[in-house]
Amino acid sequence: MVEIILASKSKVREKILKKNGIQCVVSPSNIDEDPIKESLLNEGASPEIISKNLAELKANKVSQKNYDVLVLGADSVIDLEGELISKPENRIEAFNILKKLNGKKHSLISSVCISKNGSMTWNYTDKAYLKMKNFSDKQLREYLEKITDEALYAYNVYQIEGEGRNLFTSIDGDENTIMGLPVIDIKKYLSNYK
Repeated sequence: MVEIILASKSKVREKILKKNGIQCVVSPSNIDEDPIKESLLNEGASPEIISKNLAELKANKVSQKNYDVLVLGADSVIDLEGELISKPENRIEAFNILKKLNGKKHSLISSVCISKNGSMTWNYTDKAYLKMKNFSDKQLREYLEKITDEALYAYNVYQIEGEGRNLFTSIDGDENTIMGLPVIDIKKYLSNYK
């Protein structure tokens, strides 16, 4: 299979690729996502469109500096009834996000984009649907105390392959998508790439 550049500093995404036999070199895009999200939200863009745009921007930025190599950009967001929820910056934000999701169904959107020579060659977006149980504030704080900082900021507040699974009454979707990378479709694309 083709070697790619991963335009992300996410250890989780790198691990998913390697586990699936996709060799990658990590070169984060380091784009400032907040002003882009704000601009897109002001234009009325949906969480899905925002996720797609960010994945493409990341891939294209790194691709412009790496001629003739495939570059993979990715982005994941939570869509709670049309409201965009991004990764927390600190534990207070993480707690507030969990409070918002408490007892509700939301979707987790993961978009990927592959670029070559500064332009997108392929993109894909997958969604997973999760329904969170009802918890007291005390239970949510206890959950957060069990999660390391690294895991907390890497997995959109919940660690689906670990402690986080217990937060939900139902999970409908691919676990890799929930962790930030719909790898099955990436593999399909790469295996057909000439």
